[in-house]
Amino acid sequence: MSQQSTEPTLTGVRNFRDVGGVPTADGRRLRHGVLFRSGHLAHATPEDARFLGGLGLHTVFDFRNSADQALEGPDVELPGVRNLNIPLSDPADGAEFWKMVRDGELDQLRTVLADGQGAARMIASYRSMIKNRTAEHSRILHTLAEDSVPALMHCAAGKDRAGLSVAVTLMAVGVDQEAIEADYLRSNSPHRRYKMHRGAKGEVSPEVAELLSPLFDARAAYLAAAMTTIEETWGGVERYLTEGLGLDRATRERLQERMLEDG
Repeated sequence: MSQQSTEPTLTGVRNFRDVGGVPTADGRRLRHGVLFRSGHLAHATPEDARFLGGLGLHTVFDFRNSADQALEGPDVELPGVRNLNIPLSDPADGAEFWKMVRDGELDQLRTVLADGQGAARMIASYRSMIKNRTAEHSRILHTLAEDSVPALMHCAAGKDRAGLSVAVTLMAVGVDQEAIEADYLRSNSPHRRYKMHRGAKGEVSPEVAELLSPLFDARAAYLAAAMTTIEETWGGVERYLTEGLGLDRATRERLQERMLEDG
């Protein structure tokens, strides 16, 4: 299956892709057509919805919180597909900050984002999601193991909350860190990136773009911070999966059976 055939140009859904083909440490690969990822589906066009409806999805995992959903709208309804909302951030967390980002003038943006503050905020967010969202990530993996593939995972832009949840899923089926990072960084492709629009003409000055770039980049340092948190808190991926997320051997074997090509 070609990359082009698995990555159509969707008009109202950004950062869509099939995660299939990612290699595992034991030489197998994630099946095509079992795990997709994207930005939110609230602005999907009828053509987009027809395409998504043809994927045979069982479950759409929506990791947005209520504030995101109020801002962007609910996902488009796909007939016969279950929509499971598992927020991975608190509506109050960063609400004032993101309003400042959307509405703020240059001086305000400099105050909160300059001198590495933007990247530091993202790193703190990734560390927090790993340490404080174990119940949610456990629920995601157990749901996938039970009956929920093919599945699509999304947040708002499909980069951070969805990116980290895909990474955790790939850890659970035995994908090594290098391959996880390679998939994560694909969100930086120009046709997938979040489009910044400010002002009446929708133009963004170079300085504003530079200040905002840490928020809209997928950076290896962000994913590395998540992995460092796993090491610091649980001593490694295996204990994170078993002790942090409560995954037993049988559950992991079911995940692999559902999601990996036959060895």
